[in-house]
Amino acid sequence: MFTSLITPPPAQTAPAHERFLHLVRLALASGQFGKLLLSGPVGGDGEDQDVERLTVRLVELRGEPALSFLWRHRTKDITKNHAPEAGVAEIAALLGARFRNAHLHTASEEVQFAVSRKGRETLRVTRLDGAEDAPAPAAHDKAKQRPLEMAHPVWRALGLTHVVKGEPALVPAMARKWKQINRFVEILSSAVEEAGLQGPVRVADFGSGKGYLTFAVHDWLLAHGLQPRVTGIELRDDMVKLCNAVIDGEQLSGIRFDQGDVRTQAVQPLDVMIALHACDIATDHALHVGLQSGAKVIMSSPCCHKELRPQMTLPAVLRPMLQHGIHLGQEAEMVTDSLRALLLESRGYRTQVFEFIALEHTSKNKMILAVKAQGPAAEALAARRPELLAQIAEIKRFYGLREQRLEQLLA
Repeated sequence: MFTSLITPPPAQTAPAHERFLHLVRLALASGQFGKLLLSGPVGGDGEDQDVERLTVRLVELRGEPALSFLWRHRTKDITKNHAPEAGVAEIAALLGARFRNAHLHTASEEVQFAVSRKGRETLRVTRLDGAEDAPAPAAHDKAKQRPLEMAHPVWRALGLTHVVKGEPALVPAMARKWKQINRFVEILSSAVEEAGLQGPVRVADFGSGKGYLTFAVHDWLLAHGLQPRVTGIELRDDMVKLCNAVIDGEQLSGIRFDQGDVRTQAVQPLDVMIALHACDIATDHALHVGLQSGAKVIMSSPCCHKELRPQMTLPAVLRPMLQHGIHLGQEAEMVTDSLRALLLESRGYRTQVFEFIALEHTSKNKMILAVKAQGPAAEALAARRPELLAQIAEIKRFYGLREQRLEQLLA
């Protein structure tokens, strides 16, 4: 299938980039191609100026081979797919002009190409001992492995799936919800591993709603032998009854739903605290419960940042920007979640704030993830506590903030 890529080998006196490209074509034609990494960016214009590296892999796209280009920028990743011949032509155009270094991994060799700042080209080929045949191209359309099993009868009971031609299938209208659920579980799995949790794992999901995520967390923990003790806590009694009916119908153990409010929740020992889309200061109450309960993992997706905006007195330098309501709202959101993250760090948690899923799937796509630090990391955070508290005080002073609910609760 790569016959057209094969060209006569260049003479040893040919430029190093020509010999390198011949080895790329040969690896593709012989099925030995592993991956190609281009690094050492020369620079570019516009959106290309922040490119850090490019990774090229062989994939199968709709039954045909293709080269998948993953452009790694400082703040985003962009994937573009090319037919093999077009892909090799693109690589040829990039060598030296956009990237100084190229590293080709094959089943039997590692090939390194470099261009010095003075334009001198070098090529080095290293034979791998005990090399085996390269794996078949990855199936592009099947590359994403979901952590949840769609055949689980719970999803049908909750209206996420239905039966099509005797097989479970996702209800089309629930595709975005399914992606969100799986993304949450992927994040949880990494956090559980980082925290070193072992069963039984006690989880509270505040504002559990229809229970999609609550059931997903229970299912994932159960599948990984972590003896789940999962509780969904929801204000709406009809949602609680619905979810408990599903539990009874499927005869599940280690999961239950209770009616309750996070603001009045009694503190009990927890390993994982989850609060997704808790409105305004309900997020602060949930974070406080997580801290008070000794949770090793805290996952929160905030919503409706209302508390700080009316308190904010705008520094003169920011007034031209924040005179627009949309910008002021975004600033209040950023300040609120930054203070929450700093407060969590001051209590010994390694904390990240990030977008967990593309904006097209949900507008509420921010995640605050905190994992209790251990060992030297915990000691380092403890040493930084005075610095973190000083940063919190300075942010409050800068914006003229009088109070923030999580800080009040912790005080």
